This record gives sequence, C-alpha cells and structure tokens, in this order.
Amino acid sequence: QVQLVESGGGSVQAGGSLRLSCAASGTIFSRNSMGWYRQAPGKQRELVATITSGGITNYGDSVKGRFSISRDNDKNTVYLQMNSLKPEDTAVYYCRITTAFGSDYWGQGTQVTVSS
Repeated sequence: QVQLVESGGGSVQAGGSLRLSCAASGTIFSRNSMGWYRQAPGKQRELVATITSGGITNYGDSVKGRFSISRDNDKNTVYLQMNSLKPEDTAVYYCRITTAFGSDYWGQGTQVTVSS
C-alpha cells in the first residue's frame, strides 16, 4: 500500500503563488510517475502536471508556462510550484502516484482558492 499526504494549499489573490507538496510513503518502487490533478466544482478532474522518476514532465495546456513540477526521489516527494495564479485555477488539487506495475494511488486533496 502507498499513502500520499498533500500540503501547501490555501487562498491567494490572482497573480500570486503557491507551492504544493505531496509525500508518498509505503511500498514505493523506484520507477513510478507522480503528478497533480485538479477538480473544480461541476467539472471533471483534469491533468495539471506529471513527472516520472526519470524526470520527464508533462503539463496540462492551461498551466504551461505558469506551473512547474519537480520531485525529490530520496524523499518520495513531488512538488508543484504555481505562479501567476488565476481565479480559474481554483480547485481541489490531488496528488497521484502510478507505479511501474500499474497500481494507482491518490491523495485526499488540498484546496486552492484564487480570488480576483
């Protein structure tokens, strides 16, 4: 089993920045992909960004150039630096880890609210 604990959400004004963290614990194999997804009220969950254990990144179109994902493999932790935040970034942000064997785990979510 794998547990994910997210932190760093909160409220910020438009144009501001926040940094999310997600620490994974449990049976974690070295090869995996970690990432962030978000879900706004009344909308489907969408990709924000992912990063493999080898450092390959992928971003959703709406956050490219504003958000940056990184990870510390020694700490099994993934980070999401969010800059130039917009009200439309308001959502619950979820951490996800997918192992090399295809197992999928999600965090409990952290709220990000951006006011105009």
